[in-house]
Amino acid sequence: MNEPLEDMDRASLFHPFTAISKHNRTGPKIICEASGVRLKDSHGKSYIDSLGGLWCVNVGYGRKEIADALARQSERLSFYHTFGSMTPDITIQLADRVVSLAPEPMSHIIFGTSGSDANDTNIKLIWLYNNLMGRPAKKKIITRARAYHGTTTAVTAATALPTVHQAFDLPVDRFRRTSAACYYWRSDREMTEEAYTDSLLSDLNTLIENEGPGTIAAFMAEPIAGAGGVLVPPKGYWEGVQKILKKHDILLLVDEVITAFGRTGNMFGCDTYNIQPDLMTIAKGLTSGYVPMSGSLISEEIWNVFLDAYEDIGVFGHGLTYSGHPLGAAAGMANLDIFANENLIEQARETGDYLQMVLKQEILTHRLIGDVRGCAMIAGIEIDPDLVAARPDTQLAPRVSEICYQLGLVIRPLMACNVLAIAPPLIISKSEIDEMISILKQALDRV
Repeated sequence: MNEPLEDMDRASLFHPFTAISKHNRTGPKIICEASGVRLKDSHGKSYIDSLGGLWCVNVGYGRKEIADALARQSERLSFYHTFGSMTPDITIQLADRVVSLAPEPMSHIIFGTSGSDANDTNIKLIWLYNNLMGRPAKKKIITRARAYHGTTTAVTAATALPTVHQAFDLPVDRFRRTSAACYYWRSDREMTEEAYTDSLLSDLNTLIENEGPGTIAAFMAEPIAGAGGVLVPPKGYWEGVQKILKKHDILLLVDEVITAFGRTGNMFGCDTYNIQPDLMTIAKGLTSGYVPMSGSLISEEIWNVFLDAYEDIGVFGHGLTYSGHPLGAAAGMANLDIFANENLIEQARETGDYLQMVLKQEILTHRLIGDVRGCAMIAGIEIDPDLVAARPDTQLAPRVSEICYQLGLVIRPLMACNVLAIAPPLIISKSEIDEMISILKQALDRV
């Protein structure tokens, strides 16, 4: 049965973020079942999933509560749209619940299907807002080096990874870059963390002043930059960024696609770092990946500008067929019920402290490893840059990942950097963390 599936895959399926020629030679890794934190492939082999799918299966696999909610909803109302003042009842309930949980001053949400389209929506809303405010020149978006915000056209330009730009005629104009925020990556090894933060803030402020504050619409960033290397901000970074943006009247768009819904030990990364966004993007953990769904949230101030302007304009000309899909809303409501019923945020905080401790004790001390960084249930494990420099033709992180897979652990090497990412389902137990770390150590030893 497996060989026909593998042949069918090569013949028909176009895989995202995959080395196409290599895949055509080696074929797919086919996952058929999952429960809790474990996957099972087409050969019946079991794996611990250390990345929760793609940073998203926060409540774990196989939750009957969500499956039942989807079955009930599909029988009652399988689809309806949110165009022209129409809406499914369940979509209203999810919107109200998410807005009530979101950090101040979030006020309204428009739903989408992925982090990419939700970030794209928020960028359009920023441009719309400045047009309505009579500031047509205020359109540039500042993002950070190593940022990842998605792969639709606008957010690919916002993303700062060469892999997503190559041969696509990207990035387009209107996007500018400032420095990535990761103390381990400082060029001056003698620099204190406070001095490093000051240098990042100086870079941002200089970029704004050189471009002209009247041309800068927004600063766009994740609380912790995920796919770019799990870059944890240094002390004082977010406080300083917000002061600079307020001084120059620049909006703050916080990409919480990865960090929302418990990943950092709070409901949102904004809560962890005391960030007050003007706009916020959510996705992955909203439904724990059971159904594709995302959201673009905006502040009361932005909403009021839209409300006043559209008295004369009429129709708001943006949306998706599946904006607010009732199955997505049902999955979101059941997912948030699990968070509430199982006190999952507190559990993630406690288990996350254990994960970070074990990583530092067992992995940071390994001779292949240069840095371990993270917060609660998200971590990045970086191969020692000196080893990477000594062996520039050897992809060390992908080698570790492949050996982990052979040993029964799925762990993800990140793009264009020797960093392995860990973001397991929040329900993972301490004993499962120990098992995960044991496999990772074996793989490091083999490499």
